[in-house]
Amino acid sequence: MKNYINWALRLVPAIILLQTLFFKFTAHPDSVTIFSKLHAEPYGRIFSGVLELITAILILNPKTTFWGAILGFFTMIGAMVSHLLILGIETNNDGGKLFYLAVTVIVFCGILAIKFKKVKYEK
Repeated sequence: MKNYINWALRLVPAIILLQTLFFKFTAHPDSVTIFSKLHAEPYGRIFSGVLELITAILILNPKTTFWGAILGFFTMIGAMVSHLLILGIETNNDGGKLFYLAVTVIVFCGILAIKFKKVKYEK
């Protein structure tokens, strides 16, 4: 049972992070609009996509879950701050979906970081 919980804790943020990559890497108009408002188009969009891809890979690998969770936590802090200070919770009439997905990733990454910080890995 513990193994299923660990995988669920990893899969939820990884899936959220990976599903946004399509929009960032294909220059979807919604993604371009968001990063234009942040004055970070196209480099910020591409950089955040690469960062989220690395984060998802680290989270899914049991040996690097802790570091992926830390990276995901702080990456999503940046996303939330952008939403709260510049974009607003609701962006492009999404009903706040992107903001709430960022909150979900932060919560799961926080749990993963706490859960996996005590794990010692052997070389």
